[in-house]
Amino acid sequence: MVSERRLKELVRFKESVPKENRGIVMLLPPVILNNTCRNISTSAVVNQIIKLSRLRVVDNSEIGKQAMMEGRPPRCIHIYNKKGVGLIGDMILVAIKGEKKKGILVGLKQHQRCKVPKFDSNNLVLIDDNGTPLGTRIHVPIPHILRTKMKEKTHSKGADYTKLIAIASRFV
Repeated sequence: MVSERRLKELVRFKESVPKENRGIVMLLPPVILNNTCRNISTSAVVNQIIKLSRLRVVDNSEIGKQAMMEGRPPRCIHIYNKKGVGLIGDMILVAIKGEKKKGILVGLKQHQRCKVPKFDSNNLVLIDDNGTPLGTRIHVPIPHILRTKMKEKTHSKGADYTKLIAIASRFV
């Protein structure tokens, strides 16, 4: 049974539609009519790294392997840049197995600029406070542009990110 309030909403909606389109509107399923009457707005899917984004650990660190085996991937809780959106080579803070760890983004789903590959998942390599990777091997190919970005950050930040490049097995 439809309530009086709901009937009034449908009548108002029907009257707001131009006469030439009323036949089409009345053929729509009730779910679509419900959404249009309530003015529900939706947004596009976000492929960017923002707070609470789930990531995939791609090195062989113990904590990373355990989290991925349990099906509880790490979540981003802070991005160390001004924009608040993570890009390739940015350092982020993640919550993994109840601990806070730092990591470097090495692959993103987000649309990239020319000659930078787009990945199927948001990839992360865990590091310690000095910039040394927690694992000894990276299982996936990493973008070639990461070499130049990490060298720039090594000189400016004082941390040693060259070890991250050294443990990578493949570049794309």
